Amino acid sequence: CLGHPDRPPSPVNVTVTQLKANSATVSWDVPEGDVVIGYAILQQRQDGQMQRFIREVNTTNRACVLWDLAEDADYVIQVQSIGLYGESQASKRVHFRTLKETDRLPSNSSNQGDITMEGLDKDRQLQTGEIIIIVAVLLMWAAVIALFCRQYDIIKDNDSNNNKEKTKPSSEHSTPERPSGGLLRSKKKSPSVNIIEV
Repeated sequence: CLGHPDRPPSPVNVTVTQLKANSATVSWDVPEGDVVIGYAILQQRQDGQMQRFIREVNTTNRACVLWDLAEDADYVIQVQSIGLYGESQASKRVHFRTLKETDRLPSNSSNQGDITMEGLDKDRQLQTGEIIIIVAVLLMWAAVIALFCRQYDIIKDNDSNNNKEKTKPSSEHSTPERPSGGLLRSKKKSPSVNIIEV
């Protein structure tokens, strides 16, 4: 049985990736030219408390997710290829250790979330700073316009007062002309009267 010529060779390049506290991914390669219809994985804790056998057929997958693992624990796995006439010999034993809960990737992602939040806070600070600058510029323009209007009103009032003062002396100069004209007329009348008396 062990020497059956149609049995596939053992998987090669067995590696464990995506290590977490409660899961991991095992992947492997199959030599070309061999008909492989599935795989079998033997998973065992080194302390002997748990052993699991995973078997799947009618698949071309070369990877499998190991789930429900204990955190911070040592495991050993071996992979077998399933062919049309039986299973291959087990691959070399591969050892790996799961992470602690504190070392899980979500904790790192939460740190990344903090970084993104800090970036958002910086963006918010920049936005508020820009708004403050815009408001300050608008207030400065409003103050400049108000000062200009005020100065314009003062200049306008001064011009109107000057015009009034210029018109007053002309009226005063015109009033004395009337009595002078009257005097001139009275002087002309008096000699005529004298001429009649002579």
